[in-house]
Amino acid sequence: MIFPLLAGFAAAVVFAMIFIPFLRAVKAGQPIKKIGPVWHMKKEGTPTMGGWIFIVGTASGCAVFALLNPAADIKPILAIFIFALVYAVIGFIDDIKKITKRSNDGLSGFAKLLLQLAAALALILLLRYLGYLTPNLYIPFAEVTIPLPELAYEIFATFVIVGTVNAVNITDGVDGVLTGVTLPVAACFSALAFAWGSVGIGGFGIALVGGLFGFLCFNFNPAKVFMGDTGSLFLGGAIAATAFALDAPLALVPLCLIYIWEVLSDIIQVIWFKYTKRKYKEGRRVFKMAPFHHHLEKSGWSEKKIFLVFTIFSVICAAATYYIMFERYGKL
Repeated sequence: MIFPLLAGFAAAVVFAMIFIPFLRAVKAGQPIKKIGPVWHMKKEGTPTMGGWIFIVGTASGCAVFALLNPAADIKPILAIFIFALVYAVIGFIDDIKKITKRSNDGLSGFAKLLLQLAAALALILLLRYLGYLTPNLYIPFAEVTIPLPELAYEIFATFVIVGTVNAVNITDGVDGVLTGVTLPVAACFSALAFAWGSVGIGGFGIALVGGLFGFLCFNFNPAKVFMGDTGSLFLGGAIAATAFALDAPLALVPLCLIYIWEVLSDIIQVIWFKYTKRKYKEGRRVFKMAPFHHHLEKSGWSEKKIFLVFTIFSVICAAATYYIMFERYGKL
């Protein structure tokens, strides 16, 4: 597995050295929200759409894996990668609109949601057709499997995929944080895949880890490039697709606590603000700013500290998830 990892890392680094100057040349700079932390304004113009860097790295790592493991089943790798790539294209369209309009408003929320729902349903149907997914919901803590009606499972799965993708997207907002948080998630899924005998899915995970490490060299604070919605939607799609390809979507709960908390903090902020505005004629806030990483920034945390704490917490979640989940087949 070291070769797909190294291939993903090397391809990402080499591509970044070519791609970042290109983004600067075409003025593909990130517009910054005026309502955000004032110190973020100095980042205005930093190249965005850098997600293509780890997408190229992941593709290269997967190719090396396939070449070195000709007997491995590569259908799940293709299914996961193509699905994540569809989400990357949605994000790319969104990024392009933001750049051309020179604002933080890209695709409309309704259009983005429709595209995400269609892609999610297509993945579920594809995985069912390929035989990697059953309408049986595995409960990791209880070590039981609950059979669900086909339609009910498809609705549940579509909701989980779209929710995961958007939770991952919301977590992006501080230099390197989404990259750092996602590395342990990808590594955990890869380890579980190998432990359960799903070598192809494990190969995808290890290639993604390599690509993300390469991207982090340029995304760590102060970031030389942002991943944009191109990258964050790809990562959300890859994580959700991997969970379902392993037929273990509830692994997302312990593994992705940071993503979950980030989106919950945003929801809590909006609900409380609207409630208090209606009741007291003045909107009040639970957090200084949402999502939660911005609250920490406004509380005096540096971006490097947020990166370190979030990444360490994600490592703990990944280790706990692996410990909880490996019992599914009675082996570590």
